[in-house]
Amino acid sequence: MKDALFLLADLWMIFTGFVFGWKFIRNHGNYLLGIEWMIVATSGANFLLWSLLGGDANSVFYDLAYFFDAFSRSVGITLILVLGLMAVTHRYKPTLAVDIGVFGLAIAAGLYLRHFHDENLHVSSTAFSVAVFYVVVNLITTLFLAHFVKRLWSIGAKRLAIWTGLATAAASVIAITYDFFPLPFDDANRTLFYTAALATWGTQGFVYYFAYRAMHAHEVATVPGPTQKASAQS
Repeated sequence: MKDALFLLADLWMIFTGFVFGWKFIRNHGNYLLGIEWMIVATSGANFLLWSLLGGDANSVFYDLAYFFDAFSRSVGITLILVLGLMAVTHRYKPTLAVDIGVFGLAIAAGLYLRHFHDENLHVSSTAFSVAVFYVVVNLITTLFLAHFVKRLWSIGAKRLAIWTGLATAAASVIAITYDFFPLPFDDANRTLFYTAALATWGTQGFVYYFAYRAMHAHEVATVPGPTQKASAQS
């Protein structure tokens, strides 16, 4: 049963990442969120293949799993997420240079930080510092997401605001638990934790898309169109 739930949670994250990542690009032209969502989905697909093939620590899938993990925890679902959401909170339109720069930064962070994961946490001060860094950037991102939730509430999207708040709170719990508080009743592979984490990250991808869509619709409705501008000037 635990393995089945794990697979379902991973498939859920893969589905939301690819489907809503593509929707971000096709419907909103938001490449920051679209590509990041697809990277999360690719991470989930890699994790699934690694698990199905036996979870060999010497496998290339193992190395890729830690790269994708470091990529998103450091820059992807922090800086890239904030910049992407600012399109509807602050009407921010990043230049191509910004798009390329932040993904370049995320790749560099992923390549470097993948070496410091929880297995080394208690024997390496660097690994401990990296784990603290992940929590700090997550909490900073959460502050912005609290503002995002407030904006959703203010435009009348109260149900979406509640769901966005709950998904964000759950993700913060996962981020804090990830390295510092392993579940004492979990197995050696941390199946229960990863099931909860994958389900939470998939739900974030799902909920944030519809929250973004609601904010975008509100922004479009409140920006004066040509007719409204002409009326205002006359």
